[in-house]
Amino acid sequence: MSDITRHHTGDRMSQIVIHGETIYLAGQVGNKGDSVADQTRTCLEKVEALLAEAGSDKTRILQTTIWLADMADFAEMNGVWDAWVAKGHAPARACGEAKLAHPDLKVELLVTAARA
Repeated sequence: MSDITRHHTGDRMSQIVIHGETIYLAGQVGNKGDSVADQTRTCLEKVEALLAEAGSDKTRILQTTIWLADMADFAEMNGVWDAWVAKGHAPARACGEAKLAHPDLKVELLVTAARA
């Protein structure tokens, strides 16, 4: 049986959960009120930092789920995403519209990755 390791754990959630060789990140959001592009950049910066802490990087992302507050922002978010994804390492991905935790949030990313 593999151990489960948790990092940045609070009463509600952990920012990183590692089980075996799989890393699960909590949903990452940007700064309230920023543009979709800026919120996406912030999300991706947070993802990179958490993956590095867990012993991985963006080339090891297995799956990403992206929630947008408004699908009209799909192209703007994808412009940032497409520039960030490592060539040849695009993960399985889904994107949908959802009401996010705060009305000023426009995007949230949920990432699962393999350890390096």
